[in-house]
Amino acid sequence: MADNKRRGEDADDDRLNDEVVSDGADDDATDADEPATRGGTATRERAKADSADSRSKTRTDGDKVGLFGRIARFIREVVAELRKVIWPTRKELLTYTGVVIAFVTVMLAIVAVLDFAFAKGVLWVFGNPS
Repeated sequence: MADNKRRGEDADDDRLNDEVVSDGADDDATDADEPATRGGTATRERAKADSADSRSKTRTDGDKVGLFGRIARFIREVVAELRKVIWPTRKELLTYTGVVIAFVTVMLAIVAVLDFAFAKGVLWVFGNPS
């Protein structure tokens, strides 16, 4: 009785495994139709950029490209990478700027206090010449 209930030997288990695989395939098909939650058409633009990158990779290593061709390719790749960046909103930018300024101010205060304390300690240990 226990032998026929092992996974893979029961007809119901095979049917369930097939359903799980087919459900995953259906999910992948619907994901392409749904817009990205952030950035709108970012996934479509990223797919276009990926297809453009694959075309540039088809060039063989034996092809010689001049100096201006390499500079132009570099600029195209930089622009393609910048299009992939998810830029922060104005609110996020102001929040991040405030956090950085607050952190730097706190660290500045800590370093200033430690510097003052070590300066007083050195003067106490070695004496004040004036």
